[in-house]
Amino acid sequence: MELRMLKWTWPFLLFGVAQWPVVTNGLRNGLALTPPMGWLHWERFLCETDCEKEPYTCVSERLFMEMADVMVYQGWLDAGYQYLCIDDCWLAPKRDAQNRLQADPVRFPSGIKKLADYVHARGLRLGIYQDVGKQTCAGFPGSQNYYELDAQTFSEWEVDLLKFDGCYYGTLEQLEDGYRRMSMALNRTGRNIVLSCEWPLYARPLKKVNYSEVAEYCNSWRNFGDISDSWSSVKSVLDWTAVLQDSLVPAAGPGAWNDPDMLVIGNFGLSWDQQVTQMALWCIMAAPLLMSNDLREISAESKALLQNKEVIAINQDCLGAQGYRILKVDSFELWEKPLFGGSLAVSVTNRNEIGGPRRFLLSRIMLWKGTACGDVCYVTQLLPTRKEYGYFNTTGILSLSVNPSGTVLLRID
Repeated sequence: MELRMLKWTWPFLLFGVAQWPVVTNGLRNGLALTPPMGWLHWERFLCETDCEKEPYTCVSERLFMEMADVMVYQGWLDAGYQYLCIDDCWLAPKRDAQNRLQADPVRFPSGIKKLADYVHARGLRLGIYQDVGKQTCAGFPGSQNYYELDAQTFSEWEVDLLKFDGCYYGTLEQLEDGYRRMSMALNRTGRNIVLSCEWPLYARPLKKVNYSEVAEYCNSWRNFGDISDSWSSVKSVLDWTAVLQDSLVPAAGPGAWNDPDMLVIGNFGLSWDQQVTQMALWCIMAAPLLMSNDLREISAESKALLQNKEVIAINQDCLGAQGYRILKVDSFELWEKPLFGGSLAVSVTNRNEIGGPRRFLLSRIMLWKGTACGDVCYVTQLLPTRKEYGYFNTTGILSLSVNPSGTVLLRID
């Protein structure tokens, strides 16, 4: 059995209400005060550039315009998903005569500014992709030696978020300097552009990551390699995060988020219970909720899960605390996330992948003792289905049935 509580997890009291300490030295651009939510093309659509053979799924302005319309007219924007994000492979093979980036003229004939106008007219925000190195991961022109120029270009195009990758960067010093320079260059443009970094992902094999410094320059950052549409991939992200949570959790807070990568809910690789687990744990971890799926053909079940506003509220809680694993025993994992006003979000995951549902007995003594509800709390199950358990006192026991690879998500007020 593993039972761990982070060293710094006890709350302090402010006006009699339990408050959770959060990072105060994040990037001060006033952006991403809650984890960004939106859609990103990479995991589902990769680098498909042949629009003659694959017109429906190639990386093109058509794809993003269609996805923008779906986000507005099928409730995604209303649920909080604001950012429509382009990943790698949008670029032309070379910069133009003035060394400016340019979109592929065949797949994006109207240009990125026109696409931004289309997205903004629907109340959405546009994200774009670039790389700190000489090339993007797919081999298109990178930003090295052009940070200021590229930042100005993105500002003129009215981009709202930059996903800044880390391929082909050269030395570690060049990598770190590139992230600092792009962050400062974006701020100097005067436009509000969220910066999503991959600094820790590329720096970790070479040195210990200084998360306080990363948070000074980035609104969110990737720590782990690309997620794939599989349960093994989701598990590996959760396991890695739990092992390193002593370093990751204190760094997170309003304006600065650990990013475990995309939600793959609604694709092909996860069972229903595994989709519930990813949604629940990404919300517990205060992760950016960036879906990568085809919203034009998603199932009603997956759509309802991703648009569940009570679950999203756990992720978007204004306290901005990242949740953490506190118990691992008998193939169960117990995670909790402090919420504003002393409430808690609690998840119980059954990591068995054999047999049927198993019972987990949850008692208050397992949880953070600083909940503002005092002797009696009110418990609501949000996932996999909504259920009100009612009042839960200090000696009470909740018996939860958890499916294999599934999760029960609770809110305790």
